[in-house]
Amino acid sequence: MILKFLKRSILILMVAVSLKCSVQKNPLIIGHRGAKGHIAENTLPSISKAMALGVDGIEIDVFVCKTGELVVFHDKSLDRLTDGVSLIEELTLEEIQKLTVLGKYKIPTLVEVLDLIEAKVFLNIELKGSKTAKPTDELLKKYFQQGDWRPEHIIISSFKWEELQQFRKLNTAVPIAVLINNDPLEALPMAQSLDAIAINPNFKSLNETNTKIIQEAGFKVFPYTINETEDIKKMMQLSVDAIITDYPDRVDQVLSN
Repeated sequence: MILKFLKRSILILMVAVSLKCSVQKNPLIIGHRGAKGHIAENTLPSISKAMALGVDGIEIDVFVCKTGELVVFHDKSLDRLTDGVSLIEELTLEEIQKLTVLGKYKIPTLVEVLDLIEAKVFLNIELKGSKTAKPTDELLKKYFQQGDWRPEHIIISSFKWEELQQFRKLNTAVPIAVLINNDPLEALPMAQSLDAIAINPNFKSLNETNTKIIQEAGFKVFPYTINETEDIKKMMQLSVDAIITDYPDRVDQVLSN
């Protein structure tokens, strides 16, 4: 019963738009890894930039490091973005905090991100690593008890559907979105079994038919990662419910025009 209510009302509490069964006029704007197109991804300055650009929500990625803390980073390996060469799950938090992203920024913890956002926008947490469901659930429940954060301010997503299943067993209140890179209709059975609110497909896999099928099945469509103006316009023509982007300002410009 709680999840069915949240399906209709979750984002109403976070943004002044409707998420009823009917298609909303404008899509929500979700900053991908903060504002990845402007500042190094998954860093506190990037998240702050996304908020300054007026996003409705922010998407980040989490792994569990060797000492058990949840750290915000996209890649399993550190070498693309940092001066490290290890796997992020093999390092302690102390070791991770000594690294720099693109020579300038620090890798934040999920605690730091939650403290920065303060529930001013909603947070889409992608479970990137294995065994992330349980510690994420435990941390979120602490925040729900002590501050402004509530279950409806969070969306949990993942390509690792087993992590979503584990999270749902632990937590029936926090909304879930199912990530998929190929045919988005293949995610429908899993979304139904999880009582998810959305399917998050690769935008290139969407067309008028499958978008309509997903929405008529009762799920929102939150495609990723749409950066070019023409692609943003195409997604708006499909009446998707959100646009996940590295450049939130570009979506805002299209909406303004």
